[in-house]
Amino acid sequence: MSPTVTTLRRLEAAIKNKTARVGVIGLGYVGLPLIHAFTQSGFSCLGFDVDPRKVESLQAGRSYIKHIDSATVAQWLAGGRFEATADMRRLAEADALLICVPTPLTESRDPDLTYVEGTASAIAAALRPGQLVVLESTTYPTTTRDVVLPILQKSGFGLGSDFWLAYSPEREDPGNADYSAARIPKVVGGADPESLQLAAALYGHAVVKVVSVSSMEVAEACKILENTYRAVNIALVNELKTLYDRMGIDVWEVIEAAKTKPFGFQAFYPGPGLGGHCIPIDPFYLTWLARRHGLTTRFIELAGEVNTRMPEYVVGRIAEFLNEQSKPLRGSRICLLGMAYKKDVDDPRESPSFELLDLLRARGAIVTYNDPHIPHLPQMRHHNVPEMASQELTPQFLNSQDCVLIATDHSVYDYEQIVRHSRLVVDTRNATRHVREGRGRIRKA
Repeated sequence: MSPTVTTLRRLEAAIKNKTARVGVIGLGYVGLPLIHAFTQSGFSCLGFDVDPRKVESLQAGRSYIKHIDSATVAQWLAGGRFEATADMRRLAEADALLICVPTPLTESRDPDLTYVEGTASAIAAALRPGQLVVLESTTYPTTTRDVVLPILQKSGFGLGSDFWLAYSPEREDPGNADYSAARIPKVVGGADPESLQLAAALYGHAVVKVVSVSSMEVAEACKILENTYRAVNIALVNELKTLYDRMGIDVWEVIEAAKTKPFGFQAFYPGPGLGGHCIPIDPFYLTWLARRHGLTTRFIELAGEVNTRMPEYVVGRIAEFLNEQSKPLRGSRICLLGMAYKKDVDDPRESPSFELLDLLRARGAIVTYNDPHIPHLPQMRHHNVPEMASQELTPQFLNSQDCVLIATDHSVYDYEQIVRHSRLVVDTRNATRHVREGRGRIRKA
């Protein structure tokens, strides 16, 4: 038996009997749920992150994201199935390396693969025969083959003989208890048949279903399609909201009526802008790729424009509502309810609330916030975030505000009480639809 076949068979056997050690690079909102899925299925995991604070926290049994609690991390440690480290030299200790690092946009909305390239270089420096590498970070089609693979090959090892490579896009829905990482089907594409076989076998232990596709490019394109589909449809209802607002029609009631059709319609909802890592960013990866191929994706770009201008629209509506009360926006006290990008999570990534904060402060408003999941505002890459702490929603505090802006509709909020004690409530999420008392103080935006 050739050395290549022997190496392949050893890795296959280790995956089959769950003695393979799974390395997860990037211990955030994707990496930690993935570790949970693998430890739950009987694998030992080694987590890597360049942030020593995250490593220290996890090693002490403390979690920093809401849907993976500290008790869960403590269980990983107590069972001897998890260790966190910032030492990238230890990448050689893992049999499978899953890359879950950020893929943001540059200021010009081009793909920023800095984290992917840096991780691939770190892997190449520690690579040994018998390892499987899987990129999970959302990116444009051809990234794994054209960017990651050449970096790995600088190690001197060969694809299909010494190491194997695949792409499997992350599918996370933070805050949705019905869909943990283990319960979401996993799309997998390999650089060659053996890579696909290995990756599918690995994920097959940890998730409910593996969907094997013909190439890494198909798997990459699949993820972009999923997120572009949502971005475009959200843009549609956001644009309809601005039209229906002017016509005096409640867009939320329109959507609820349309939902009664049992075929041909799926409900999407408007909001103050797009948030989260995926939907506001990923479609622009596709528009960038299209330009490289001499094409334009006008539909996607238009959707991006519509969604991007929603915070401006909301601020404009607030100014109108305050003007009705003979108050200027400048100097008005405005409390933002919710800084997370979606309800019931502690994830602030790309949250439109930070854009609203910037716009309101730029126009002279005195802005405070409340978010039970984010007690202190984190620093954000594209925003000048002041030092701020979440304010308690006492009747006195609410009454002291000229406007309470519902940006994120967390379930813990008592909307009856908020409306009762507020002078003006601007609701961007239809969170007050069941509130009866004080409806004259509610405005939709």
